Amino acid sequence: MNFFTKHFIRIISCSVTLTVCSNAWAQSVGTGATSTNGSSVNAIPTAVPFLTVSPDSRSGAMGDAGAALSPDVNASYWNPSKLAFLEDNNANISLSYSPWLRHLLPDVNLTYLSFAKKLDDRNAIGASLRYFNLGTIELFDQYQTAQGTYRPNEFSIDGTFARKFGQDFSLGVTLRYIHSSLSNGAFVQGQQINAANAVAADVSVYYKKKTEQFGKDAVFAFGANISNIGTKVGYTDGGQKYFLPTNFKFGVANTLDLDEYNQLTLTLDVNKLLVPTPPLRDSNGKIISGKDDNVSTVSGIFGSMFDAPGGLSEEFQEISFSPAAEYWYNKQFAIRAGYFYENPNKGNRQYLTLGAGLKYDAIVFDFAYLIANQAQSPLANTLRFTLSYKFGGNK
Repeated sequence: MNFFTKHFIRIISCSVTLTVCSNAWAQSVGTGATSTNGSSVNAIPTAVPFLTVSPDSRSGAMGDAGAALSPDVNASYWNPSKLAFLEDNNANISLSYSPWLRHLLPDVNLTYLSFAKKLDDRNAIGASLRYFNLGTIELFDQYQTAQGTYRPNEFSIDGTFARKFGQDFSLGVTLRYIHSSLSNGAFVQGQQINAANAVAADVSVYYKKKTEQFGKDAVFAFGANISNIGTKVGYTDGGQKYFLPTNFKFGVANTLDLDEYNQLTLTLDVNKLLVPTPPLRDSNGKIISGKDDNVSTVSGIFGSMFDAPGGLSEEFQEISFSPAAEYWYNKQFAIRAGYFYENPNKGNRQYLTLGAGLKYDAIVFDFAYLIANQAQSPLANTLRFTLSYKFGGNK
């Protein structure tokens, strides 16, 4: 059994959310270890946490808020139904890149490619590819003899359809294929560690209404998205299966045209994982508080609202918040800021985000920077870059 595989099995059996360091997959950050999405290991465990990493720079600069923001090419991730409200029928394409967890590993990164197009006044489609590269792992056997290297990776492929109903309301659905390759195929205790595959879906709603506020034109919007509703993930034949990071996101946004050149948007997103909270067990494995988390996906989604061992107070701890603001000048230059808060007992991601955007004809460049305490957060100084292009330009 090689060194990587031993750590992989230990972590999978405990929490599924893989942790990283320069030589293996176990690394302490502050008082605990770190999941691949940046949460500490006291977060609710799920498989493939890379699906919860903000992929693009616009929302990445706004505390990971995006459920109710004005639609763009990356809406498939935040709220698929927003695609029905794209400004015109031109095709849009976007490429985002983010070095990730650079305090732990120098070569982990996330790449996101997205596409969107309105088919007519009511219907729109989208597609995206998310690729998470977890760097190069050096493999050793039990005698610390080098066994070569391995490059674990995960990716997902999405297809989205959105339809507008009336002038102010839309629905959207996304279908997703997920692949997680974290092992080199070694055998452990007679079982081969395989790549995992899953399928999932997102369902979403979006509403926007033009109005007047303080004597000026404004738009109020809200959106909701339940993402990653799908099959469980397993890494061994006949072995234990793990939940996808099914998530409920709800957001509101208010955009005010201050004058002909200046526009301000204030937004707030609220998130909760729809995944069972692990119960408290005694030394014999008997549940002493909470509910059994060995349930089906559907039961896990509905039960996640009231299964925390600590009752209602712990359920509220599982909710994260993202308040943010975006300012546009002449629809060509944007400044953004936001904050992401996750309870210390449920992942402890807390950081400020800043960013900017520049639009020139058909090209948009966005940049985001994450500010956090370097001693406490492996996400400190994270950068994101996004380049978008609209075929046909802006008319």
